[in-house]
Amino acid sequence: MCVIFFCADSNPQPGGYKLILASNRDEYFARATRSVSKWPNADHVYGGVDLEPGREGGTWLAISHSAGFFKVGALLNLTGEPKPRDAVGRGMIVADYVSRTDEEHDILNYNRNLLKDCTKYTAFNFASIEIGPSTQPARVNLLSNKPPTLEEFRNGECYGFGNSLPHTPFEKVRHGRQEFETIVKEHGDSSVEMLTNNLMELLRKKHKFWPDVELKRRAPNWGEGLSSINVHIEEHAYGSRTHTVILVDSQNKMHFIEETMTGLDPNGEWSRTHIEKDFQATN
Repeated sequence: MCVIFFCADSNPQPGGYKLILASNRDEYFARATRSVSKWPNADHVYGGVDLEPGREGGTWLAISHSAGFFKVGALLNLTGEPKPRDAVGRGMIVADYVSRTDEEHDILNYNRNLLKDCTKYTAFNFASIEIGPSTQPARVNLLSNKPPTLEEFRNGECYGFGNSLPHTPFEKVRHGRQEFETIVKEHGDSSVEMLTNNLMELLRKKHKFWPDVELKRRAPNWGEGLSSINVHIEEHAYGSRTHTVILVDSQNKMHFIEETMTGLDPNGEWSRTHIEKDFQATN
């Protein structure tokens, strides 16, 4: 389970941001993970890395910059879908998209090719963003494989995706998107610190949006526990173990802020990483 809210705008208002993104990674607390860093094998990419045996090298969320374009990829599980016996792991979907810089891996070609072969993977939503020059609108796609669908979304609007199909969102995603949009309207030209604080507060919300018909249908046993933006299911040692905010300002300065658990107790110690990187502004 994960949730992501974002707005991508290639030509924001003065003092605004090309990208405002907030995301929670929900996972078993014991799953081996490397926190956000610049990738040693692709130094234009920033993100965490899955270290789970058999899944090494994959990622749930990453951003890259090359030749004047930012690319963002995020992978979300589709809850409650049967897992094919010979299903392929999904973690490299994001890694391949953000790390490769050839035309075959631009947002349009990558998603079209993935759509042709997407049913071999366990169920997923793949959110992809490409932000280039201010003269070109940012491109936003969501590809789901149960059933295979590819949808395009607009530059400059606020979106929220979770672990259901986009037209049947969980209540926490629907409410969270509304609150995210309010934050963007009120603080979308604020300092990095102020905007980040507001987005992190959203990601830490423990209010349960329950009952939820779609979530109950997809997760009849875990539904109520999964109904908050900030998940914690103590008996399964599972929940929102990482909060992430990514901001790209109008001058192509990126801020990747990650708060993540250092142990197995969400009430224990957390580490905070803030990567700041200036990229050459492109008009």
